[in-house]
Amino acid sequence: MKSRSEYPDVLLHINGRWRSADDGRTLDVENPADHGTLGTVAHAGLSDLETAVNAAHQGFCVWRTVSPFERSRIMRRAAGNLRDRSEKIATLMTLEEGKPLDEARAEVMAGADIIDWFAEESRRSYGRIVPARSVAVTQLVSKEPVGPVAAFTPWNFPINQAVRKISGALAAGCSIILKGPEETPASPAELVRAFVDAGLPDGALNLVYGTPSMISDFLIAHPLIRKISFTGSTAVGKELAALAGRHMKRTTMELGGHAPVIVLEDADIDLAVASMSAAKFRNAGQICVAPTRFLVEKAVYGQFLEKFVQVAETIRPGNGLEKGSTMGPLANRRRVEAMENFIADAIEHGAELNAGGSRIGNAGNFFEPTVMSNIPITARAMNEEPFGPLALINVVSDLASALEEANRLDYGLAAYGFTRSAASSAKLATGLRTGMVSINHYGLALPETPFGGVQDSGNGTEGGAEALEAYLNTKFVTQMHS
Repeated sequence: MKSRSEYPDVLLHINGRWRSADDGRTLDVENPADHGTLGTVAHAGLSDLETAVNAAHQGFCVWRTVSPFERSRIMRRAAGNLRDRSEKIATLMTLEEGKPLDEARAEVMAGADIIDWFAEESRRSYGRIVPARSVAVTQLVSKEPVGPVAAFTPWNFPINQAVRKISGALAAGCSIILKGPEETPASPAELVRAFVDAGLPDGALNLVYGTPSMISDFLIAHPLIRKISFTGSTAVGKELAALAGRHMKRTTMELGGHAPVIVLEDADIDLAVASMSAAKFRNAGQICVAPTRFLVEKAVYGQFLEKFVQVAETIRPGNGLEKGSTMGPLANRRRVEAMENFIADAIEHGAELNAGGSRIGNAGNFFEPTVMSNIPITARAMNEEPFGPLALINVVSDLASALEEANRLDYGLAAYGFTRSAASSAKLATGLRTGMVSINHYGLALPETPFGGVQDSGNGTEGGAEALEAYLNTKFVTQMHS
């Protein structure tokens, strides 16, 4: 068991310095495994934020002039730092967020891969020559960094969510202020340290924590901030997008999901159960792309449900630092209460509880992996993102009815399908109204692939070559030669 002394008191990082808030205010950080206090995190006030914005402006003036080749070299060093420090950072992440240590290690190493990917893309922000209508005219299209960025990241993946925004901004030549998660502050602080120690100029990367609404209102409205990137709930995302729109700020919004899983009668059931149960209960289900509504054809419904329940019952919730734990606690007490409410409501509507359904003890935020079936679409869990270890399994008559239910909600982040039919795969690929579709495996969130949703799940992408475009302005230059 790790002691409180092994967890740091987390500071702000502004203009190249790690420092306390101007007024000295801090917030406690709680261990979700036992409700003990791990340490504190500095709470930024308005004066800290103003200093951070001015630092980001000055940092942008410097960083934008650094060549893409040199930016790439610095970022590659940051990736190396992250890998070298992975064990320490993973331990901090498990202490503050709760996920098993192996999952935390994988997240840190994946973060390094994301930095490497964007470092290479930094060298490839190409422009083009547009053929002119006159031999006396040259027409050029160039890409320029949009300016200082304000980024807001959640607690469920403290490294993964932050590293995409930091890497995209820096690769494009932008500076960035990261508003990190107050519940899990130490691991993103170590991510920032990896970049700073790689040789970033002062002000290019700043880190603040504090009251989310105050920070977002200040940064989004500030005239020196030119781009907003947010990952979080749909409700908050809509508010921030509206605020950004009033100030004509460009946005990338990665919001909530309610991912459907369509399992057809010709599917490899063992494959579907293995891949989707792993995805469902990873990070205790606190994942925006977690499979949630399982829509299974009647011929294989009983088999799929039985096998899924069997897997759920083998999962061992426990402290993420303890050997043998395969699912950690929920990140906070709010998630425990939400799970209890979702399950009670579904049962009241006539759903069947097949596995789990209860919190585990009172020390920590542990909850049983839960499987429910025959859930009416009037139940809250069928309409609101559960964001916890809750699988909802219903029977469908055919692919058409499965697609109708899959597309019923306004969410459109991720969807999954399982079939051996090429024709059915094509219908899944074109018929699911989501930003990402994964067929016959879990294949999302790789650095080189787009990551983002449509409709109420947001706009823009934070992966693949497309991600860099969000941080670049397109400039057209036409010149007549004398």
